[in-house]
Amino acid sequence: MLNAHGYYVYIVTNPAKTSLYTGVTNDVRRRVQEHFDNRGNPSTFAEHYYCYNLVYVEYFEHIEGAIAREKEIKGWTRAKKDALIAVENPQWLTLNYAEL
Repeated sequence: MLNAHGYYVYIVTNPAKTSLYTGVTNDVRRRVQEHFDNRGNPSTFAEHYYCYNLVYVEYFEHIEGAIAREKEIKGWTRAKKDALIAVENPQWLTLNYAEL
């Protein structure tokens, strides 16, 4: 699923699955590793809430589409985000090390 070049909207959660963070990147593996390496850092939401478990990824060829989708998802309720994740990852498995 991970292409050589492109952009990704991703959702990470904390180990208890009580917080979600939605972001956009051109390198999902690197970005998730950054979230993990910075866990506990109070200066950013994802790190403060230990959001480093990847549960959702969506590919876009162009950055404009990825940014628009990120903004759309960020505006959703928690229930709608949960439903989105459940479509692709019903068991909320951690995808950090999966072959995406």
